[in-house]
Amino acid sequence: MMGTLRAIRRDIQVVFERDPAAGNIIEVLLTSPGLHAREFHRLAHCLWNLRVPILPRVISHLSRFLTGIEIHPGARIGSGLLIDHGSGVVIGETSEIGNDVSIFQGVTLGGTSTQKVKRHPTLGDRVVVGSGAKLIGAITIGDDVKIGAGSVVVTSVPSNATVVGVPGRIVAFRNPDDDTLERLPDPEWDFMQGLQQRMAELEGRIVLLETQLQQHAGTESHPENVVSGKTEA
Repeated sequence: MMGTLRAIRRDIQVVFERDPAAGNIIEVLLTSPGLHAREFHRLAHCLWNLRVPILPRVISHLSRFLTGIEIHPGARIGSGLLIDHGSGVVIGETSEIGNDVSIFQGVTLGGTSTQKVKRHPTLGDRVVVGSGAKLIGAITIGDDVKIGAGSVVVTSVPSNATVVGVPGRIVAFRNPDDDTLERLPDPEWDFMQGLQQRMAELEGRIVLLETQLQQHAGTESHPENVVSGKTEA
């Protein structure tokens, strides 16, 4: 019981630590859907582990109705989870979430298999998942990973990485020893930059050709200018 109370106190504390919009404890307790969904899940998960039928899913369904956040009772969640705003967040049955993770609105921890196996993502500690990101399948996301908004991640990600894009790709690593960020080469971005440069060059050539054609057409429409010019020469 004391452990549960300490965990709930930690859930409240992280709202103040990571949500600059948090005002006071009464406001957080009354208006934080992420906190409400976490506590609903705490109860549902306990009943799920006790193999109580139906009721855990009913609690999960009620939580989704009240908060807009759907967390399956079977999902395993560590301490210090922050679900900011939260609307549209879906966390599947076999998902595992480490400690001090931050999840923003519209995030999906989803699966692709229809078998009763591990089919949802596992997130390490201190992971940040941006708005609208989709993590699909039984992948593993390492500690201190940052996943950009709107990314679609379908492969495992090592610790300290930053992932963006569709499909998600690693664009940087953070060195935990000195907290420096090392950006990696991005072939796709380089390719796009090359295409833009090439298009600009082609547009310039087209403008030049159009100018030359207009000058040539003007000369042909006034042949007397050419004749007079030759005569004078």
